[in-house]
Amino acid sequence: MSLVTPGIPVRTRIAPSPTGFFHVGGGRTALYNLFFARQNAGAFILRIEDTDAERHQEEAVVGIQRALQWLGVDWDEGPYRQSERLDRYREAADLLFNKGLAYWCDLTPDEIAERAKANGRQGYDGYSRDRGLTAAPGRVLRFRVPTGSTTVPDVVRDNPIFDNEHIEDFVIMRANGVALFILAVSVDDIDMRISHVIRGEEHLPNTPKQVMLTTALREVGFDAHLTPQIFGHLPVLVNEKRQKLSKRRDKVAMEEYQAAGILPEAMRNYLTLLGWSPKDDREILTMQESIDLFRLDEVKSAPAFFDVVKLASVNGQYIRMMEPEQFVARSAEFVPAPTGWDTIGVMAPLVQERVTTLSETTAMVDFFFVADDNVVVEPDALAKVAKLEAASQILADCVVAYQALESQGNWTVEALHDATVAIGETYGLKLGKAQAPIRVALTGKAVGPPLFESIAVIGCASTVVRLQNFAQRLSGGA
Repeated sequence: MSLVTPGIPVRTRIAPSPTGFFHVGGGRTALYNLFFARQNAGAFILRIEDTDAERHQEEAVVGIQRALQWLGVDWDEGPYRQSERLDRYREAADLLFNKGLAYWCDLTPDEIAERAKANGRQGYDGYSRDRGLTAAPGRVLRFRVPTGSTTVPDVVRDNPIFDNEHIEDFVIMRANGVALFILAVSVDDIDMRISHVIRGEEHLPNTPKQVMLTTALREVGFDAHLTPQIFGHLPVLVNEKRQKLSKRRDKVAMEEYQAAGILPEAMRNYLTLLGWSPKDDREILTMQESIDLFRLDEVKSAPAFFDVVKLASVNGQYIRMMEPEQFVARSAEFVPAPTGWDTIGVMAPLVQERVTTLSETTAMVDFFFVADDNVVVEPDALAKVAKLEAASQILADCVVAYQALESQGNWTVEALHDATVAIGETYGLKLGKAQAPIRVALTGKAVGPPLFESIAVIGCASTVVRLQNFAQRLSGGA
């Protein structure tokens, strides 16, 4: 299948419904549409499918645009809104009815169910096809499904063929006069000259209906321009249990990952590789490389595992590729004190090496900004240190040793390290064991940034107070 028709401009679109947060699957879809449009000098359109008044959330419209912009997805046209095009859908519906390709039906859902039960079949049976009904309150408009079969020109799914016998005459206009999704999307794609429909696999069952409607509308002169559409239904995203990602069960909102400190370039890179990969199997791609290398006909149809652990790993790689000043700037919102990195800037490169998300910087540096008598000790860290018999004595010895270093003007990372090693040897402990109570006393945690660099920044006076406070706690004091 040729993916581009000579003389037909490439025009792709993403058409999210504003009913909640922007799904990561929508982000992947947007990227693939953008890549295909850019590599073919085409246009990428943003359309908001907001005809569902009951579920519509206006704040979600803003959220969709912000999420796309954060991801680095820039659209060329739009956002168009379906709610502003209702007259156009009615025009299409009237034309289909007048040409005998659609008809009005007055059966209620209960009546349809009763007829189906009586006939031993499921769904609507075409009862109103030849009753000659006209528009009236309570009636819906149904498309007259032709006999035969419908082929969906799908480059990812190998052009599936659907038997029309198994597709009932479907509703295209509700009883309240509002077009259903299938009519609206068909009209929009015609009017907006969408050449390629790249979207999630969940839309595939409805696609033969769209192909039928589009064909019918063109045949009756709704649009004189023939724009052959090619589809690409992208693989579903699944969790570690190979279940389809669900907003009720999984973390799927783009905004959640942004708040967690995932970098947009890392998210973009990761989403790009969910269903497609370059021939050299590289894992790190710039936006331009993705545009240049992406091939729609190489997208796999098998479900793609959205691995949050892998995403964090990719994000960590991007964090470590930053210049230190970039890391400081982009992680500033996660550093708790107003003075932020200005106070502990020397720690930035050390923290940068150890985090996989920007939000992890909070736990890495928050202890720098608490009062010396208000260090919150994590229960697990306390329990671990409490098992070390020499913990209190190590802390007391460190107080003496560290004060001596300060008085000697030798408050350096190397000197602090050597003094602690010597204290540990006194108790037959390697550094890893000996420094455990010191770390918990200063930070409240069992893990964190390099200890002696942290001590050097905290300073002697604060270090001594924290060591003494924690030693008292271990000894059963307040």
